[in-house]
Amino acid sequence: MKMQAKLISVVGGAVIACSLGVAIAQSKKEPVFVESEKAEFKEVVPGVRKKILWGNDDVGPYGAFTKFDPGITNPLHTHTNEVRIVVLRGAYIYKPQNGKERRVSAGSYISIPGGDVHVSSGDAKEGALFYEESPGKFDLKLVDQKGKK
Repeated sequence: MKMQAKLISVVGGAVIACSLGVAIAQSKKEPVFVESEKAEFKEVVPGVRKKILWGNDDVGPYGAFTKFDPGITNPLHTHTNEVRIVVLRGAYIYKPQNGKERRVSAGSYISIPGGDVHVSSGDAKEGALFYEESPGKFDLKLVDQKGKK
């Protein structure tokens, strides 16, 4: 009986050691490298394409490369969560419902609070390539011209 108990202890120890090794291996993170020029983008609406880099924009926090075709205009809308944008190429055009249009050029940053009613578009000639991230899922809620969601 002592031999069987010893065997069980050795096998149990080996299983725990292997499980621990797998857990450590899974927790070890590797660098992620994505070139925006070579990334495979997915069209999300006509004229707008995304490449998710981390997270999941359907359910929670995420980061993505986003492209706006030249001249694309997304009508008056809002998002539930804040959207943070760093423009890499071209320009992101931001126009709040009751405010001044802002041209966010390459090398610039804009943070759009959740609930902010605005129109977004890309530069007429270059469009826009930007990195965007949000602490929550992405949604786009269209707003009619009277401000109703």
